[in-house]
Amino acid sequence: LQGANMLTPTRERPPSQNTEVVLSGRLLLPKSRKSAVVVSINRPDRLNCFDTEVCHRLAQIFNDIAEEILQYDLVIKSGNPDGNEDDGGFNSPIAAVIFTGQGPSFCAGADLSDPPNPLEQSSDLPHYLRLNPTHQMSRIGVPIIGALKGHVITGGFELALGCDILIGDPTTIFRDTHVKFGLAPCWGLSQKLSQRISPGRAKIISFSAKALKAETAYEWGLLDELVDESPASLGDEEFECSGGIKVENDDYALLRALELADMIGCNDSVMVRRYKRAIVEGAHVDFGKGLQRERELGLAHYLEVVGDGSTFEGAKVFITDGSRPRTVSSKL
Repeated sequence: LQGANMLTPTRERPPSQNTEVVLSGRLLLPKSRKSAVVVSINRPDRLNCFDTEVCHRLAQIFNDIAEEILQYDLVIKSGNPDGNEDDGGFNSPIAAVIFTGQGPSFCAGADLSDPPNPLEQSSDLPHYLRLNPTHQMSRIGVPIIGALKGHVITGGFELALGCDILIGDPTTIFRDTHVKFGLAPCWGLSQKLSQRISPGRAKIISFSAKALKAETAYEWGLLDELVDESPASLGDEEFECSGGIKVENDDYALLRALELADMIGCNDSVMVRRYKRAIVEGAHVDFGKGLQRERELGLAHYLEVVGDGSTFEGAKVFITDGSRPRTVSSKL
């Protein structure tokens, strides 16, 4: 198991009894009443190292999620008010996707007893992209939150970088061992890591092949949040997730991811998807073209929604609500 034997997680849990190599389930978020889809690698006895079966199963699950979310926008474009996901046209529409792993680790890289074919995973041919989990993640129109813990190594590192937001706990350890073993990244690590942190720090991580602990990962901006306790706002909230996924009360990163997913779900779902699109597309062009793309998306959005006369009503109600707690001297 690539890199796994050199690091030891600090938490132990009994192995999962579910035989599915990847678990996928939904749970209802308490405030927004929308859904979070939780996708979890289920090989805790192997530190969630992925083999060919795991790789292909992840790709299929992420493809299915992407296709469902595409339907939301198709329904809106059709002008069918009964199909708008916020109107009940879909059963608990997806607010966010949460990617995690069962047991003490997120993913310790490839299982070298049966690794995915690197030539296929590096290919841009459509029939191979269908089996590429990070490509399928890139098609998902809602935020993907990575709930990380323990090992996040090499291929697992690449899977984590497919997420929009990364939340970790103090056990989280990153490591890129591609150069150590003469392997080439094929899921975007050489590009995505330097976009998240400075190119120099990305080179330190990748060229040294040394482990990066959670505290430093947070300081460098690789982790967006570092949590060591359950979110206070959840209180004694218990989440019931389908698909055999258990939400443990000490899985702080997952609990925080669920809290954040609920916050996202409370907002305008169409604008969340369009905002994500603007941010993602802008990251791949220069600043001027990114601003142009934002204007194009804004124009298309307002041409679509202004005509109903209710575009700014939600903001007006929010601002004038006298019963809502607010900061002194602020309309928000």
